[in-house]
This record gives sequence, C-alpha cells and structure tokens, in this order.
Amino acid sequence: MKKFALVVVGTVALTACGESGSGKVDLSNEDSKAAYALGFRTGEQMQGRMDGIDLDSFLAGLRQGAGGDGKALMDPEDMDAAIMEFQQRKMEEQESEMARESDENLAVGAQFRANHAEQDGVTVTESGLQYEVLASGDGASPSVEDTVIAHYHGTLIDGTVFDSSVERGEPATFPLARVIQGWQEALPMMKIGDKWRIVLPPHLAYGEHGAGGVIGPNATLVFEVELLEIAAEE
Repeated sequence: MKKFALVVVGTVALTACGESGSGKVDLSNEDSKAAYALGFRTGEQMQGRMDGIDLDSFLAGLRQGAGGDGKALMDPEDMDAAIMEFQQRKMEEQESEMARESDENLAVGAQFRANHAEQDGVTVTESGLQYEVLASGDGASPSVEDTVIAHYHGTLIDGTVFDSSVERGEPATFPLARVIQGWQEALPMMKIGDKWRIVLPPHLAYGEHGAGGVIGPNATLVFEVELLEIAAEE
C-alpha cells in the first residue's frame, strides 16, 4: 500500500510539472526537489508500460481523480468500457506480434540448424538435438536423477547472451530432472570434463511460449556446456 501511495504521489508531482507549460521546474527548496525526484523515478518505472497511452490525457485524468472534486469528463460506465476496450486491443496486438515473432523464429531457427548440422564434428540426435564436442573428459556420466555442477553460456542464434554462468564467474548446480528437455538429453551423454556446444530446437528448449524477455517464442538456443562434476547425494 505504501509503495502504491508513493507511485501516486510521484505521478501527481509529474502531473504538476507536466502542466507547468514551460517545462521549467523550480528546484529551489527541498519539497520541490523531492516532488521532482518522485515524479522522475515514477516516470522511469513506467517506461515500457505506457505504450499507446496518451500521456496528457492520462495526467489530466489522474489529476482530476486525485483532486476528488467528482468532475470527471466521463461516466464511470464509459470509463470501464474504454479501459476494457484498450486492454483488449493491446492484448490482441501483443498476440499478433508474438505470432509474427514465433513464425520468424521457426523459419530462421530451422535454417540455422540445417546449416549447423552440415558442419564438421556436429552430431544430430533423433530428437533433433545437435552437439559438437569441444573438449573431452574421462569422468563418469550423470543420470537424469543426478544433480550436476556445470558451467554454461547460453545465446540466441544471433549471439545474444541470455544466461551465462561463465560471465557470472560461478558454476551452476542443478538437478537434471528440473531443466529443459534438451539438457536432460545432452548432459547424460557427457562425461565429467567434457565441454560441448549444443544447439536446441524449440521443442527441446522453451517451445512456443518462450521464456520471457530475451528468449522469444519458438527460439532455437545455443549453449556451450562444461560438465564439472556430479554433486554428491546429501
């Protein structure tokens, strides 16, 4: 509740600044500095969440609503209908964009995997997983029931890094039963000391939903994985 109150206070401050006309703000006292800081921080937090929203209209509605004078320019029923229509339209736009991105990822991913499969040293399994042995160890191989310790570096096919224990400087420990299907297939084929480059088609990674953020729908993923050890059972 306190966090919400701060957001409202900050946005009201932003409203006042927005209606100052010249855009110049008097920061000669501590109250005005605090108000500006709250407004600026709130604006930063709202970036990316105001797409398609007319900021002037939003601030006008906020100011009238916060004022409590009841002089709204719309009936409550019309407000609810307008909000619902806007949300529905934005949802449809997002679904359309996700479908477009999904189709594009499928096409470019399939081409990438086809080219990669032709490279020397690349093995393609029955599931469609592709791997290349970069370094060989001579240790034991884990089972899907094991917990392993490994270093990994994950990228999209364009080289964009989405996760990397290597960059963090600390290997990851995880039960194989709880990771994506492609890892459950690849790591039991590896030995301790092995380092592989693994290319996963979408159905062995995060599929049609993606994983949010960088990993979009039906994305092909590339990993370099080094199996360090099998964790001892507790």
